[in-house]
Amino acid sequence: MPHRSPLATHSTCRSRITLLPLAFLLFTSSICHAQAVHDTWRYTLGKPAAEWQSDSFDDSDWQEAGGGFGTRDTPGARVGTVWATNNIWLRKSFDLAAIPNNPALLIHHDEDADVFLNGIPIGQFKGYTTEYQVVSIDRAKRSALKLGRNTLAVHCRQTGGGQFIDVHLVDGDNVPKLPAPPRDTKPFQSELITTWGADVTPENAWTEYPRPQLQRDNWINLNGNWDYAITPVEQTEQPNGWDGEILVPFCLESKLGGVQRLLDATDALWYRRTFRATPSASKRALLNFEAVDYRCEVFVNGQSVGKHQGGNTAFTFDITEALQDGDNELVVRVEDETENYQLRGKQTLNARGIWYTQVSGIWQTVWLEEVSPNHIRDLKIATDADTGSITVTPLVQGDGEVHVVVKDGDNVVAEGSGNDAIELTIADAKLWSPSSPHLYDIEATLVGADAVTLDRVASYAGIRNVGKAQDAEGNWRFTLNGDTIFHWGPLDQGWWPDGLLTPPSDEAMLFDIEWLRDAGFNMIRKHIKVEPRRYYYHCDRLGMMVWQDQVSAGNNPKWTRLQPDPEDAVWPDQHHRQFMVELERMIGLLENHPSIVVWVPFNEAWGQHRTLDVGKWTVDRDPSRLVNIASGGNFWPVGDVVDAHAYPHPEFPFDQGAGGRFEDYIKVMGEFGGHGYPVKGHLWDANRRNWGYGGLPQNEAEYKARYVTSLKMLNELRGKGIAAGVYTQTTDVEGEINGLMTYDRKVIKIPAKELARLHTLLFQSSKTDATAFPDSAFIPPRPREGIQSRDLGENAQTINDTESPKG
Repeated sequence: MPHRSPLATHSTCRSRITLLPLAFLLFTSSICHAQAVHDTWRYTLGKPAAEWQSDSFDDSDWQEAGGGFGTRDTPGARVGTVWATNNIWLRKSFDLAAIPNNPALLIHHDEDADVFLNGIPIGQFKGYTTEYQVVSIDRAKRSALKLGRNTLAVHCRQTGGGQFIDVHLVDGDNVPKLPAPPRDTKPFQSELITTWGADVTPENAWTEYPRPQLQRDNWINLNGNWDYAITPVEQTEQPNGWDGEILVPFCLESKLGGVQRLLDATDALWYRRTFRATPSASKRALLNFEAVDYRCEVFVNGQSVGKHQGGNTAFTFDITEALQDGDNELVVRVEDETENYQLRGKQTLNARGIWYTQVSGIWQTVWLEEVSPNHIRDLKIATDADTGSITVTPLVQGDGEVHVVVKDGDNVVAEGSGNDAIELTIADAKLWSPSSPHLYDIEATLVGADAVTLDRVASYAGIRNVGKAQDAEGNWRFTLNGDTIFHWGPLDQGWWPDGLLTPPSDEAMLFDIEWLRDAGFNMIRKHIKVEPRRYYYHCDRLGMMVWQDQVSAGNNPKWTRLQPDPEDAVWPDQHHRQFMVELERMIGLLENHPSIVVWVPFNEAWGQHRTLDVGKWTVDRDPSRLVNIASGGNFWPVGDVVDAHAYPHPEFPFDQGAGGRFEDYIKVMGEFGGHGYPVKGHLWDANRRNWGYGGLPQNEAEYKARYVTSLKMLNELRGKGIAAGVYTQTTDVEGEINGLMTYDRKVIKIPAKELARLHTLLFQSSKTDATAFPDSAFIPPRPREGIQSRDLGENAQTINDTESPKG
C-alpha cells in the first residue's frame, strides 16, 4: 500500500514558528550547574476540565509517562512516549531551590502549543520547529515562578504529518543537555481480541499438521509454553535465568504470546523447552520451524544443530546426533533488527500509519518428525490442463524408487514409478478453478531395493493452467484453463490484533478466506506476507486464486510509479543475494499450490532494486505462473503485468502507454479504495488518528456509496482493458480503518451477501468486451460442494448493528 496516510508524511512546508509574547534566544550547548531536567509528565488525550492549567488541579487520573511526546519520524524529536492524536494536555511539577537568572523554556513543538506556569500563560507558539529552541520568559511573566513547587502545563494541537511536544524550564544561560529518553520496550497494548484468540490455550495453540502437501503420520507438535529470556545481543551463552513463559507460536510482541515486549538490535531473544524422545538407530529426527523472525541458532542438549536467516519461510534441522534417550533440552537464540535491508513487510520499530507492530522470534509452528535415513525430502508437482496430467518430481534423501498413486476420492485414476519426473495422465481430468476447485489426492511411497517401504507421504494437486490472451481490442487478459477470467480480490495483509502476523488459530485464518469467497471475490492479493502453509491449502480447496507478494524491505529508490525512465535502488551484493535466497525459498515452499497464480516480487518501490534481473529470474524460475514485477511500483518492461495503484478511486494512466510501453502487458489496478469507516468499540486504539483514504465518511450510507462508486469506476476501466482489481482491504489493521470488517473480525461493515450482489457487476459481459468476456467466465465463486459456508455467528455484527461514529 502507498505511504500516503495522515501519519506518514512530515509537513515540512508549513509556516515557521511565531513566538508570542516571548523573545527568541539561540540554543546553546549545555554547561555546568544547569537546572535539573524533570522528564516525567502526567498527560491526557481527552479535553480536561476547566482550570487544568492550575497548580492545584488534581491530575491523579491522568496517565504518567516520560517526555517527549510524539511520533519518532518527526525531525529532531526525542520521543519517550508515542503521541498520535490531534491534541495532548501535559502537566509536570518540579521544585526550584533558586530562581534562575535567565528563566527560559527549552521547547520543541509540532505544531501549536500553549504553555502555562502555575496557571499563568507564559508562551503561545504557532507552527512547528525541527529542533529544540531556548526561549527566554518575558520579564512581565517571570513572577509566575516561585521557590519550591512549580507546575508546568502544556496543550499541543496537531493537524497532520509528524508531531512532537517537549518543554522544560531552564536557565537560559546554563542550558542542560537533555537525557536520551528511556527505551520503550512495550508495544501498544490494545484491548482488541478476536473470538478465536479468546479461546487460545497452551494446549490448543495451532495443533494442526502444518505441511498439507507433504504429510506424514509420525510427528510431535512442540507448540505451547516455552521459557524465554532477553539478554544483550553480545551474549552467546545460554542465560542462567529465564524471564518467564511465552506461548509458541505467537511472537514476543503479541497479546497471545503473553509477553508483549519489543526487541531491537541490541537484544537477543532466547527460548527453551524440553521434550521426550526415544532415539532409534533406524530413524532420523527432523526438527521443523515454520517461521522464525529473523536470524536464529538452535541448540539441542547444548549442541548447535543449525543456524537460519530469513523470517518468513520454513526450515528443517536434522537433530538425530544431538538427541538423548528421555528428556531433551531445546534452546533457540534469535536476533531481529527489523529494519534496513532485512525483509520484514509491514513491520517497523516505530508503528504508525501503514506500518505496524514489529514481530520477533518464533511466529509459526515448531514440530518434530521421525523419518527413515532414506526418505522423501519433498515433492515438486506440476500440472497441465491441456493434457489432463500431473507430473510429480520426488526429491529423495538417500536411495530408493518412488511409487505415486493419484486418487479421485476412493478411486485410483493414475499411478507410476520412478526417481525423476513421473508424468501421470488422467482420463477426463477435472480441472481446478474458483467455481470448481477440484483436488486429486496423491500418495507417494519410497521403496527400497528389497521392496521394503522406506517412507510414505500424502499430498494433493489441482490441475490447471495459468495464462494470458488478447481480447478483440488487443488488451491482454488473464486466462485460467484457456478461458478469460477477471481477477477480483482484496488486498489481504493477514494481520491480527491478538497474534499480529500469527492468526490466532487455523479456524480464524479459514474464516477470512471463506468470508471473502462468500462476498464474491475470486482472488486474494496476499500482501507482503507469507502465510502458514495451511492458508494456501484452504485457498486450494475453496477455489480462491492468490497473488503472492514477496516480503519487502526498505532502502527504496525514488518512486516514479508507471512513468518512463524508472529508477532502481542500489543494493549491495550481499543484501541482494539474501533477497534472492528468500525469494527462492518462498517460491520453492509454495509452488505446488494451484491457488497461486501470480508472483509479485516488489510492492510499490519498497526495496525495489535490480528489477530486470529479479523479474527475468522469476519468469525463468516458474514459467507456469504470471509475474507482476512491481505492484504499483516503478514499471520496468519485464514479466507479464503493468500495475497501477490509486486512492481512493481507481484510475489507470492509459495515456502513458503511448509508444507501446504497456502494449505487451496485462493492465491491472493493483490497489485502490481504502475507504475508511470507524466502528466504536472495535478500534485498535481509539485515541489515535484512525484513518482511511480520502478522509472518513460521515455515516454508513456515505461509506457504502463510496464503495459502490469505486466499483463502478473499476468496471468502466475493465471495459477499457483493465484485467484485475484489488480493493484495499479485507480488515482494519491497527490505525488503518479501511477494512471491509473490523480488525477483530467482529463487525462486518458490508455483509457478504450484499457485496456478492454488488460484485456481479464485474462478472458481466458488455458490448465493449462481449467477445472477450463470455458470461460463463464471470460466474462468482460458489461454495464447494460438501464445504459448509461459515458465518461469524453470535459474536458478529453488521455495520447496521453498531453505533456509527462521525468520521
